[in-house]
Amino acid sequence: MSAYRIILVGTDGSDSSFRAVDRAAQLAAATGATLLLASAYSPMPERERASAADRLGDLAYKVQGSTPADDALRAARERAVAAGAKDIDQVAVEGDAVDVISRIAKDRGAELVVIGNRGLNSLAGRILGSVPANLSHRSPCDVLIVHTTDGK
Repeated sequence: MSAYRIILVGTDGSDSSFRAVDRAAQLAAATGATLLLASAYSPMPERERASAADRLGDLAYKVQGSTPADDALRAARERAVAAGAKDIDQVAVEGDAVDVISRIAKDRGAELVVIGNRGLNSLAGRILGSVPANLSHRSPCDVLIVHTTDGK
């Protein structure tokens, strides 16, 4: 088996997802792979956006559109660089995390998807399905589920 050439890691800006970014970046650095950072986001409903804009004033842009996802990707890139990754790309796409990550993996030819284990052992995760569990079934390539939480 040859080394992975494109490693995709999903991040939502949480500590758990950043630990997955760290692991993916270490793998990319060790193998010379391209690291693709991805973040899925949902648009804020108009009522919530207007309310936030009223409260935030000039800072309202921080909660609109893809800005939160873009912020998560910027922070993830900094971590990836610190972990030694050299060739880094990033993408924010509107939609459900599992749909977005599996679509990006297919479209970009990723050979490995890295995701944190958050939600795998929660009650909601067992009933509704978690991002790592659902992604492990729908990904078009290998999936590495990184132990990033204590399982809750």
